[in-house]
Amino acid sequence: MIDQPPIIEVLGSGCASCKRLHELAQQAVDALKLDVKVGYVTDVQRIVALGLMSSPVLTVNGKPALVGFVPDLSRIKEVISATVTAKA
Repeated sequence: MIDQPPIIEVLGSGCASCKRLHELAQQAVDALKLDVKVGYVTDVQRIVALGLMSSPVLTVNGKPALVGFVPDLSRIKEVISATVTAKA
């Protein structure tokens, strides 16, 4: 089986908090030396489809990892790292 890179996305409405989470998530990916581009989706229906009612949302491999707030860079790195490690 070929090891696939994680799919990391920020879902949000396009607000400043959503954009900030996207920027920090990309910084976290870069710091972790993952060869991944963080997606940014402004389709609110994607958030609703996950059963969530607040944004921004950080998803890793389609599953919500952080919802409704913008944590600091170290917390985002922890979440992404834990999710990627758990997958391996």
